[in-house]
Amino acid sequence: MYAVSREAAIPSVPPPKRHPYNQWAPDARALDLVGDKWTLLIVRDLVAGPRRFVELQRVLPGISTEQLRSRLNRMVADGLLTRQRYREVPPRVDYELTERARDLLPVVGALARWGARWAWSPPRPDEAVDIGAILRTVPGLTLSDSVDGMVEMTVVRRAGDMKRYVLTARQGRVDLAERSAPEADARIAGPERAWIEALGPDASRTELEITGDQEIADALLDALAPGAVRETPVA
Repeated sequence: MYAVSREAAIPSVPPPKRHPYNQWAPDARALDLVGDKWTLLIVRDLVAGPRRFVELQRVLPGISTEQLRSRLNRMVADGLLTRQRYREVPPRVDYELTERARDLLPVVGALARWGARWAWSPPRPDEAVDIGAILRTVPGLTLSDSVDGMVEMTVVRRAGDMKRYVLTARQGRVDLAERSAPEADARIAGPERAWIEALGPDASRTELEITGDQEIADALLDALAPGAVRETPVA
């Protein structure tokens, strides 16, 4: 057995920030905690479970090592993450969302919907493409209670390797896991370019292969379709 130590601090008064908003308003207080660059993307990328430092670096290609280290330390201090240390050789450290941070998932989902509605386009030449980054916003979305089932999504990346994601819809909520699922009700698979077409402005699914329960597969793809987002009334 490996020895494990866990840090989980949720202070009622977070430590001072270098640039606080200094305003007695709930949104200003929230932005004091999550308004820094990268914070909400780190929350998004931990939605499927704990990740190591190097794994977070891999899914956040625009962040420097020092930026990531500083942001993770800050989020642990603010009670948004736990840091679990394993006394292995070499040392291993996992970061995981706290309940406080998981409560931000609807915020991540709403931000993704706003981006799909007002800022979406095909990938720009300087943008990294990670289909998983889009799928990790889904747990923050609310679906119809009639959407019920499990879908395994396979992305064949340009390097030739495969990434699998499992979306499980139950009673209007969606959970995400990054694994294979032999028990899935439906499967959606395709090369990365097909996923870009399906999740881009044109929402073309012609190159995706769908097997199993077509209804649940379509329902989860519809939740991500920019066209469907644009037709959703904004409160």
